Amino acid sequence: MPPAAETVLDEVDGKEGTGGTAQDPRARPRGPRSPVVAGPLSAAVLTAVLLCLATRLSRSYPFGPVTRNVVDLGQQYLPFHSYWRAFLRGETQGDAFLNWNSGFGSNFLGDIGTYLSSPFDLLVVFFPADRVELALYVVTAAKITAAGAAMALLLLRMRPGPWPVAALLGTAYALSGWTFNLGASVPMWLDGLVAFPLLCLVGEWARTGRRPVLGPLVVALAWTANFYTAYMATVGAAVVLLVRLLTAEETATARQRLTAALRAARGVLIGIGLAAPLVVVVFLGTKGADPTPVVTFAPAAWQEVVARFLPATASLASPALFIGTPALALALTLPFNRAVAPRVRAGWTAAVVLVTFSLQWEPTHLLWHAGASPNGGPYRQTFVLCGLLIVGGWFSAARGVPRPAALLGGGALLGALALAARGSVDIDPWTYPAFGIAAALVLAAVLVALLGERRNTARVLPVLAVLLLLAAQAGEAAVTGKRIEERQRAEVAWSPRIGPWHTAVAEEAARADAWPRHRTDPGEVPGGNDVLIVGGQGPDYYSSLTSEITSRTLASLGFGFYAKGRHPVTLDNPVTDALFSIGTRIRSTPTGPVRQDALPRATVSATTRPVPPLVTVRPAGRPATHPGDSAFARQERLLGADVYELPPVTRTGRTLTARCPAGSQVWFWGPEYRGGATLAGERPMHFEGKPPAVRAPMRTLGTVPGSGAVRIELTPEAERGLPRQPVGCLLQDRLDSAVRQLTATGATEVRTTGHTVTARLPPGSTGTAVLAAPRISGWRCAAGDAEPRPARAYQGLVAVPLDGRAASVTCSFRPPGLTLGGAVGAAALLALLATWALHRRGAVWPRRRAAR
Repeated sequence: MPPAAETVLDEVDGKEGTGGTAQDPRARPRGPRSPVVAGPLSAAVLTAVLLCLATRLSRSYPFGPVTRNVVDLGQQYLPFHSYWRAFLRGETQGDAFLNWNSGFGSNFLGDIGTYLSSPFDLLVVFFPADRVELALYVVTAAKITAAGAAMALLLLRMRPGPWPVAALLGTAYALSGWTFNLGASVPMWLDGLVAFPLLCLVGEWARTGRRPVLGPLVVALAWTANFYTAYMATVGAAVVLLVRLLTAEETATARQRLTAALRAARGVLIGIGLAAPLVVVVFLGTKGADPTPVVTFAPAAWQEVVARFLPATASLASPALFIGTPALALALTLPFNRAVAPRVRAGWTAAVVLVTFSLQWEPTHLLWHAGASPNGGPYRQTFVLCGLLIVGGWFSAARGVPRPAALLGGGALLGALALAARGSVDIDPWTYPAFGIAAALVLAAVLVALLGERRNTARVLPVLAVLLLLAAQAGEAAVTGKRIEERQRAEVAWSPRIGPWHTAVAEEAARADAWPRHRTDPGEVPGGNDVLIVGGQGPDYYSSLTSEITSRTLASLGFGFYAKGRHPVTLDNPVTDALFSIGTRIRSTPTGPVRQDALPRATVSATTRPVPPLVTVRPAGRPATHPGDSAFARQERLLGADVYELPPVTRTGRTLTARCPAGSQVWFWGPEYRGGATLAGERPMHFEGKPPAVRAPMRTLGTVPGSGAVRIELTPEAERGLPRQPVGCLLQDRLDSAVRQLTATGATEVRTTGHTVTARLPPGSTGTAVLAAPRISGWRCAAGDAEPRPARAYQGLVAVPLDGRAASVTCSFRPPGLTLGGAVGAAALLALLATWALHRRGAVWPRRRAAR
């Protein structure tokens, strides 16, 4: 390593050499600071360019016409960012505590902490409403770019070396297979990608006794941005710190190691404490969320694990370990590189090997995922292993080109990996061509670099070697990004881009909006959770924090869901419209096929009908309605009136027969049914039940003919049973009467302010006041001037007992955990201030003694 570079890093770290002895700043040589600027800056620029190139090659938006909105990117993150933009601009009906647009009222602070609390997410406010997709792409690119810069900075701080190589390795980390396969489609996890090198840097500060205040602030920022992946990054940073404590000269004694470890632990605990006001809310929100089925971890075959080191491979069932052939080749030379101290070689090699095995062993798998095996994608912590490989490659290359023996050893391992991966199901037609070209470029770069070392005057040769490595890394990254995007669009669920369909529904929803007099349901729009884009106050809601109460309550009333219950969807049913005060319902029909490469269009209409107010009053005692546990009976119990005829149903083969009053509306309820159902003389309707992931909503099949005969032909796609009461016939005149009764006895005025609802009631109201919102944890209510208490539940909805004396009720929502989190945060802040004071006192006293 050139002496100038050593001087630069020593100056920036406040140390001289590797002994760790602090020097008087006036005695240090003042060298240029460019490497620690040039390295991260170059990594950032290179990362951004290659990411955009990969997007362009895949013809994805914003560099092509094809949607990027695969799976959760389109159904969660895009709608949430659209709503986040509106919230930041003061355009929403709720506030930071409560979101009225989703799930009939949901815990928005929990969703902020889960999806939107990254500082990068604030960028959406600078984009117009119809460019939210572009805003989300910029946010995604900014996070990936920052990860590359942060890794390059960490490498240069850990050991001096050539900044172009650090920049190249930073880019390799940022554009790993994990980024393309997981992070780019789940942007909130990208904060963990940024956090890992930053938390490792915090560990470096703790090891050398520096930055005692900034360190906890960095930890707090990481855990606030996304505590899920920050947890994984913290575990990974602990591994890095352990290796550094055991191998670095600055912590040579046991006392120094223990002191450094305690400093690091103090910084992490204070940082997590500072993030507690948000983390505790998210944690408790997760505890109350609709539970997903228990998953038993099954490790991937080792052939599939090995294959994921290669370019253009994609799968959620194996760890995405691609970091590029140049970076991987450097990492594989470390065990053979005698220019690196034996303890350093052994420490980093052991760390990489043990972490690799930890991905495949269930106890450590659970440790990485905080004790719960995730549903889908069991290798979410893989970015940490990618980072360890990058650090290993840096330690091998920081002092120059590895010797031929090390190069041969690393090359042999690289070739063995490529051979072992043959036959893997994850191998793409582009994999081996891309790998072969990259390997050839790496070999050429090595030969040029070795030749340059022999000819000290030939400065062009080292530059050429770096350019060859750059070409190899860039080419593989671009190809990998292109192929993963293309394969995802072909193999997984996707949502179309935001287009005229959304615009038309949004305009109609804004025109018809009458909140809080009644709700407006925007109906079915192309992507899930798109009520957050188009407006209204419907039930659609897709979040990891979807309350179990919301999911169970809506499902029991005939609503459908996706994502094992965490994505309730709308139900176009006049009874549930009355129950939830949906006065305006918007219906839209696509004008043509919904395609990946075109903006969706639709015809849109709105229907308004009388419905009870948002707060109604139910008399004491249980209403006399149909018994049973069918969705029809539950709707009636909540409504307080018989509105369905529930006839005995006879099944003969694939035919259902029953008798109902002529002119009534036939409703079919088969939550687990998948296939078609056709009422005689009507068009067929399709149901998509697929337990436990998908529950089909009830749907109307048509009108009962004059004969009163109901005949339904089934065309099942899978043999699943129907409920005991799959058919209900709705009598509209009975429903109209029930609506008039609830309206007459319900609230005369309803006001909402953010997370609070106030309703004025008719004088002398007794029984129970019911707010048409699921009774999720956090609601507190009071009748009249009474003290607020935790809300009661009425068939799953928010309820307040009435004694005839109160003229109003008030209900307010406060996210569970906010008080506890605030208390922990305040204590952490005091601890941080104490740390600052002690550090300042320790720094001032030596100077005073020296002055005496």
